[in-house]
Amino acid sequence: MVYSVNNQKSSVFSARYRWQVIATMTVHIMTFTHGVGVGWLAPSLPLLGSEETPLDKPISIDEISWVGSLIGLGALTGNIIFGLLLDRLGRKLCMYLLAIPNMIYWILIYSAQDVTYLYAGRFLAGVSGGGCYVVLPIFVAEISDNNVRGALSSMAMMYVSIGMIVGFSLASYLSYYLMPCIAIAFPVIYLLAIIGLSETPQYLLRQGRDAQAEKSFYFYKNLHSSSADNESAYHDAAKIEFETFRQQVLSGGVKQDVTWKDFFNWPTLKIFGLNFTLLVSNQLSGSFALFNYTSHIFGELETQIEPNTCTIIVGAAQVVGILCAVALVDRLGRRVMLLTSMGCMGLGELGIGLLSSLAPKEFLAANNWLSLLLMCFVAFIASVGVIPLIFIIIIENLPAKIRSIGTSICMATLSAFIFVSLKIYPLMIFGPGLAATMYMSAGVCAIGFTILGLFLPETKGKLLTH
Repeated sequence: MVYSVNNQKSSVFSARYRWQVIATMTVHIMTFTHGVGVGWLAPSLPLLGSEETPLDKPISIDEISWVGSLIGLGALTGNIIFGLLLDRLGRKLCMYLLAIPNMIYWILIYSAQDVTYLYAGRFLAGVSGGGCYVVLPIFVAEISDNNVRGALSSMAMMYVSIGMIVGFSLASYLSYYLMPCIAIAFPVIYLLAIIGLSETPQYLLRQGRDAQAEKSFYFYKNLHSSSADNESAYHDAAKIEFETFRQQVLSGGVKQDVTWKDFFNWPTLKIFGLNFTLLVSNQLSGSFALFNYTSHIFGELETQIEPNTCTIIVGAAQVVGILCAVALVDRLGRRVMLLTSMGCMGLGELGIGLLSSLAPKEFLAANNWLSLLLMCFVAFIASVGVIPLIFIIIIENLPAKIRSIGTSICMATLSAFIFVSLKIYPLMIFGPGLAATMYMSAGVCAIGFTILGLFLPETKGKLLTH
């Protein structure tokens, strides 16, 4: 990957971006950890619902639905809590707090005696995950140069997807009590790893701590604040770059109090309308819910391959798609990748719906690879744009003055729709059927493609200081 910086070509792994990349990979240990917690559920449900359950009694279908969906309500709570704390406590302290609910989650899983332990644990896992989706995207966006911000911000869902695969695999092959003992090490590693990271320069400037902001700026841009000759051109250039950045940040009104007028004006309302369309399209297109029910989908399509194997293959397709997004987002731009992803995802879901409703069982049995191929295509193409770009587009669209609160509102909306989709999709799949579910999802993609295609601006290279 090659980017232009100061009219020179530079790799994303060059010295300029070294600490931006290291910091991004470090903080996303927490999103990986959240993914492990999400992936734990599906392989554990058969045991929890059987006579060999570690609980006092097997859990019922209704209890299973609550265990699955409470993570959405927890995420909604986490969005609100961390959205309110982000500008009060700072990004760094909030990042420390993210690990605590996740650690309690694994302790509750290990010590669970009845289903209420699982309810509480899944809710706390959601609080941690919801906080991640507010705190970490803003942290990464604020430390990143404009021309690598898309690539670094897109990494979030890659870590979640890898975490889900790891969680699914560990829960499939390890004992119920061994899994939490291993998983709780991840948030501990995360806490130790982020100690050396600096607070973001934007937040420090907002607090009037200009000297610390300058050090943070030099740290993340890998610049030197002084040299043997303080009059050197290099030092002067670094100082000028920070002063330019400082003026841009302060001119965005970040030190002023946020008022209702900052939200209720036409440009901002239009931004929230576009973000709301993006969020609804993201969830009701099935980009998250469908992959929680892959085993049943493959059963409906007469796939003879072992369901857990299919799920892991689909998860791998997601990771490959997100890697493509990371590689291409700062070259092609957000808009073209999002619209391509959304349009092709709708076509893929339409194909699965047609296969389910029109293909005879004999055809499905003879061509059982076809359903796996279509599901992998949907997972891959959704991961190229619809899944990973949502965070960076929302952050880049929002004005700097209300970015923290606005991101919290948007992520709370996302969490609410995660909860809704996790409740709706099983009812749709087990009620009207797989074909109707896929047609609905494809229809949502078509509506989102049309609205966003008409009104969503390109935000590639946009300054985050305004």
